Amino acid sequence: MTYGTLLTNLENGILTITVNRPDKMNALNREVFNDLDNVMDEITTNAEIKSAIITGSGAKAFVAGADIAEFADYNKEEAMALAKRGQDVFFKIENSKKPVIAAVNGFALGGGCELAMACHFRICSENAKFGQPEVNLGLIPGYGGTQRLTQLVGKGKSMELQMTARMIDANEALACGLVNQVCSTESLLERTREILTTIQSKAPIAIGKIIECINIAVVSDSAYTNGKTGFEKEIESFGDCFNTSDMKEGTTAFLEKRKAVFTGK
Repeated sequence: MTYGTLLTNLENGILTITVNRPDKMNALNREVFNDLDNVMDEITTNAEIKSAIITGSGAKAFVAGADIAEFADYNKEEAMALAKRGQDVFFKIENSKKPVIAAVNGFALGGGCELAMACHFRICSENAKFGQPEVNLGLIPGYGGTQRLTQLVGKGKSMELQMTARMIDANEALACGLVNQVCSTESLLERTREILTTIQSKAPIAIGKIIECINIAVVSDSAYTNGKTGFEKEIESFGDCFNTSDMKEGTTAFLEKRKAVFTGK
């Protein structure tokens, strides 16, 4: 598929998704959300896609926030609908059973930071900057930032960053747990692809179950978790794995001292 605001490239099972609004520092608008929604559907349904990278076009910004001009005149109901739309799309990313990694190549501010946090984890370049500057506009994050930043860096750090609107650099983001690795700008995509290549060599069904169980570990909403605790979901998912060909292949390969060949069945 082709998208108006996204560039996509599928290679070796990895779909690289590039938010492509360089004149707006890749700011999120209605069209970007629609395209992200649709590309996540493509990831779900296309068996050739095993994993995905989300990044931004150009050397300056991953996504530098939301397109403020689009919602400056909204009323309360319109604003709530906007926040729900963003959260729904980001939940789709977070709950994808195929790994989605953010390759943060510059500014990840406001909605851009929230987009990165919705991915399963984050690799960033040395020039990356993160922040939730919404209070400078008389706002708060609306696409899940108050929740996911707290889950990732803890209550105190999250309070500080969101109330001061302070930007942090790549090294501080690494130190506080917001990102997993920092690398050079030149090696960012290569390093992210290396990680996904490793993940793609594992059992796909088991990877999806890990994503499900870990997501439950950081939420308390029983509706979101279908009433199950993380421990209960882990028991169920552990049992589900025993019904897969991949589990039979993995254990047999281990006993035969050879590399497993997983099929996702």
